[in-house]
Amino acid sequence: MKTAELRQKDVAGLQAEVKALQKAHFNLRMQKATQQLGNNSQLKTTRRAIARAKTLLAEKQAAAK
Repeated sequence: MKTAELRQKDVAGLQAEVKALQKAHFNLRMQKATQQLGNNSQLKTTRRAIARAKTLLAEKQAAAK
């Protein structure tokens, strides 16, 4: 998901997005462990998407205080 799309979400939406991305990253790690993952770059992509969402979440929470 692009940063512009994430910026439009509220705090609850960002928290849900982070949770969904973490679940997807876990599933990718399990696929890698069982030799079922064909494209290892997906791990990097989801890890960075999680970081992006967490950064925006922290910004919104700091602005709310």
